[in-house]
Amino acid sequence: MDLDLSHPALSDLKASCRRRVPGFVWEYVDSATGTESVKTRNRAALDAVTFLPAILRGQITPDLTTRLLGRDCALPVGIAPVGMSGLIWPGAEQALARLAAAEGIPYTLSTVATRLPEEVGPLAGDQGWFQLYPPTDPEIRRDILRRAREAGFHTLVMTADLPGPSRRERQRRARLTIPPRLTPGMVLQMMLRPRWSLATLQNGVPRLRLMESYLETGGAADSTGHAGYLLRAAPDWDYLAAVRADWEGPLVVKGVMEPADAARMKETGIDAVWVSNHTGRQFDGAPAALTVLPAVRAAVGPDYPLIFDGGVESGLDILRALAFGADFVMLGRGFHYAMGAFGATGAAHLVHILREDLVSNMVQMGITRPGNAASRLSAPPPATA
Repeated sequence: MDLDLSHPALSDLKASCRRRVPGFVWEYVDSATGTESVKTRNRAALDAVTFLPAILRGQITPDLTTRLLGRDCALPVGIAPVGMSGLIWPGAEQALARLAAAEGIPYTLSTVATRLPEEVGPLAGDQGWFQLYPPTDPEIRRDILRRAREAGFHTLVMTADLPGPSRRERQRRARLTIPPRLTPGMVLQMMLRPRWSLATLQNGVPRLRLMESYLETGGAADSTGHAGYLLRAAPDWDYLAAVRADWEGPLVVKGVMEPADAARMKETGIDAVWVSNHTGRQFDGAPAALTVLPAVRAAVGPDYPLIFDGGVESGLDILRALAFGADFVMLGRGFHYAMGAFGATGAAHLVHILREDLVSNMVQMGITRPGNAASRLSAPPPATA
């Protein structure tokens, strides 16, 4: 199959993912919380950003390399953390780590992955980032960070926007527990998706192996009450300072939406902030992530690293985020739609799609560097005052 012809866009991979994974898996990867209005707002905000095409500029040869936190990346995009990746497609964490190493882009392993840091870190080469859902017990936190560091992860991402569990109504209706506790309906769904089921048999039941190594849960829990949530803290500024003291490498805080928070993080030694509304999985009342990005940029100044996620589906969306103040963009759901569609082949194809779309749109805009996208905006970002 020529994926360039059959699946030229992420939307095609998403449609194939839905056809190839069981229904309860689809509900996990695709759902948000509440009425899922944040997903709609994210998409609308991105679509509202337009650029002026450039003419008579001669030959344009885009250079996509991007420097972030002292390292060169082949593209201005990386792989965001997604919990339970191995539920979406068996072996997803390992496959995505290998892809990141091969493509020269960051891969972020979640605390609530189905594989241990020791299994995944070596596969990511020098592209390994580790995402921390902060545990209450400081000794557990220090041990997790030790294990991540020894496994080769050099950048730590602390997710800060989970003060408590969300409802995630679609996941509840799907009867999803973690680890999965099968119902007759789920068994039927699995029978209709034999490739996923056979691969799961080969890889084992997806479990939160890292977190369960610190806590015996005694069975399955609902999808917002699993071992990761049972151990998780509701962090404050003192907790963040403790994490900063525990981690010697670059530290990123994910889930930042307020300019004042970003400015304070810069002042207290955080190396980068990650503007994100968790794509609506936690709070349905949040604004589109893109709409707060210009004000966050104004608060931290022009040279402080800003990372962004929030509904990105294409190379053009990446340029939109960069034009509004981001230095780097992350995709989480997108890579997992691709994994669900065609496994590792699908994820590699998504990198190809993003690269080609970046080049195509940069040529139309007459720019050679992704960071120059703001110069071609048809209208300036909203006022940040």
